[in-house]
Amino acid sequence: MTRVLLVDDDLELSAMLKEYLAQEGFEATTVADGEAGVAEALSGNYAIAVLDVMMPRLNGVDALRRIRQESRMPVLMLTARGDDVDRIVGLELGADDYVPKPCSPRELVARLRAILRRTATPEPTTDADEFTVGPLRLWPARREAQWAGEALTLTSTEFTLLEVLVAAAGHVVSKNTLSEKALGRPLARFDRSIDVHVSSLRHKLAPRDDGRSWIQTVRGQGYQFVRE
Repeated sequence: MTRVLLVDDDLELSAMLKEYLAQEGFEATTVADGEAGVAEALSGNYAIAVLDVMMPRLNGVDALRRIRQESRMPVLMLTARGDDVDRIVGLELGADDYVPKPCSPRELVARLRAILRRTATPEPTTDADEFTVGPLRLWPARREAQWAGEALTLTSTEFTLLEVLVAAAGHVVSKNTLSEKALGRPLARFDRSIDVHVSSLRHKLAPRDDGRSWIQTVRGQGYQFVRE
């Protein structure tokens, strides 16, 4: 069974989600505060962690920051509905996706499975063995990337997003296509997840010689990884 770590101080919700996850073939462990959540997450015993933003002792955003200092394990954030600030900060720090609360157990499971499909079974989005564009080298089957000969540290979502963009280098890829391939779901109205992940990628890739980013925004259409 796939082991899931639930970090949330809402004990009633955690118990309900744990029961539902068990019915769906997951083994869930619940923790009620961020400090204990970080310790559990870094134990190496879980395939994925679910972090609530609002928690005692250490909030979800700070817990995620600590986890990302040592681990690339997939993390799904639970955020208050309509709270864009926590959502964006979580994605910028390396969360793979988020679910607004209150959420249905069914939606949570769907998001978990979408993330785990990209990590537990790292099948490449394309058939290419390797991509080389400018200073970037990408190995889809190995889920590894280098920039100017140095290893790139990417979350699962960032890697898949970069892979899709590089496979179509020189051509525009719509945000909806990126959302479906990188997040496993259609792009929702007002959803800025793809924009935040692209922003994170831009910070990890040095700019071109002319100062521009390798990932260009094509207004009203999507994003394009430019060729040299």
